Amino acid sequence: MNALWLVIISILIFVLAYATYGRWVAKQWGVDANRVTPAHELSDGIDYVPAKPAVLLGHHFSSIAGAGPINGPIQAAIFGWVPVLLWIIIGSIFFGGIHDFGSLFASARHDGKSIGEIINTTMGRKGKMLFSAFAWLTLLLVVAAFTNIVASTFATVPAAASASMMFIILAVVFGYLVYRRGVSIGIGTVVGVALLFFCVYLGQVFPLSLSLNTWIMILMVYIFIASVAPVWILLQPRDYLNSFLLYAMIAGAVIGVVIYQPSIQLPAVTSFNVNGQWLFPMLFVTVACGAISGFHSLVGSGTTSKQLDNEKDSLIIGYGGMLIEGVLAVIALVTAAYVSHGELGELLKGGPVNVFSHGVGTFMSKFGIPFEVGKSFVALAVSAFALTSLDTATRLNRFIFQEFFDKGDGKKSILTNMYVSTAITVALGGYLAAGGWTLIWPIFGSANQLLAALALLAVAVWLKKNHKNYSMMVIPMVFMLGVTLLALVLLFKNNLGGDNIIMMILPVLLFILAVVLAIQGYGILFGDKRE
Repeated sequence: MNALWLVIISILIFVLAYATYGRWVAKQWGVDANRVTPAHELSDGIDYVPAKPAVLLGHHFSSIAGAGPINGPIQAAIFGWVPVLLWIIIGSIFFGGIHDFGSLFASARHDGKSIGEIINTTMGRKGKMLFSAFAWLTLLLVVAAFTNIVASTFATVPAAASASMMFIILAVVFGYLVYRRGVSIGIGTVVGVALLFFCVYLGQVFPLSLSLNTWIMILMVYIFIASVAPVWILLQPRDYLNSFLLYAMIAGAVIGVVIYQPSIQLPAVTSFNVNGQWLFPMLFVTVACGAISGFHSLVGSGTTSKQLDNEKDSLIIGYGGMLIEGVLAVIALVTAAYVSHGELGELLKGGPVNVFSHGVGTFMSKFGIPFEVGKSFVALAVSAFALTSLDTATRLNRFIFQEFFDKGDGKKSILTNMYVSTAITVALGGYLAAGGWTLIWPIFGSANQLLAALALLAVAVWLKKNHKNYSMMVIPMVFMLGVTLLALVLLFKNNLGGDNIIMMILPVLLFILAVVLAIQGYGILFGDKRE
């Protein structure tokens, strides 16, 4: 089969879904363009800062994308391209898009607070404490793992390191000129994007070679600063400018596929059981970003909702951002599906990002970009977004930590101080980055999807409490709860009797957490028909 059709048909379906289903949902929820958003009402110049829709989409998309929509589809390709493609399309439209849109919208209606705070108002403080503790620990694992991954990338690819450091400087200058010196966003974008690609070139000319441990220490300092600095000076402009790397990468891949028109070599369906991995539930845990990911709800209700300039922008940013990620996931699937089984096995020795970089580099070579240049550009773009996800996760963890110890009585404790909460997150994340994260990383997929299920539950309860249509949340919520609970049972079974005690305890704790919150949510959603 021609891969061109997979890409074109998928894009057309996503565009149609946005114009029909997305707009229908926005109407059902009563998205109001005249309503004052928290970014304006609570503007503080640090976390609550209104952003133009294009800028905020860049931040949001950069934060949720990372390497997730690349790794998942390539790893899940063992089941064949048909189930992976169907899950990407159906998941993005009816699961992930609704999940992301709902989390952002509910948070914007709740002073830009996190999902945990929304649970607090609808399901009680106990529910909030359970969810927030779980979300904080999950994000701590993200901070640790991504610190190690980014540091390893910088240590092995010095050009990516130097380019990324220059990106940070460029972002600070961009933010200062646009927000403090009145430079128009249009002019700033044109110049900024041009300088962004110039930084890519300079990175190749002046590679920065440092050891792994040195980069870990540098990243610890960086994410601390990124977590407490005003969003307009670093996080927002860096993510916005970086998003053009990803847009260019996607555009280059699509154009390359149109010209190359590679044939799909991967079987449509392989087997329901591949080397002990069951298609259900593992497909739906493996392909998270690109279909539905709990991390997205934390971004939408953490940083994005605090920068929403107009409530109507929540559709393009929340729902549209997820559909764009779906396109990226389809491209990732094609890079694994157009090569032979033997070649894919060889490429996978370098990891899924190597498969993706090789594939997109090949596609770009069809319209004149040298293969090695294209492959290096893709690898750099992916590492840049891993760093984006890292600093966003740190800031999110700061928010959750502060909210966890905020009793709502107006009294402030030292644990609600942003510098203290950030320091604790960074210190623990750095400690785990030294090696401890590898012990519990296997549970991340299930934990992340459990976050998605609980976020869907929280938003559904909030919608009902506010007398809005929540029917579109029910099937995704029930399905994701079933998937994650079964995945946790299998994870416990696989580690039973092994040496990793943590991996026998955590699945049980997460299972109990999910059941407790699910029972409570079910009682609210379906228990009282009079409400």
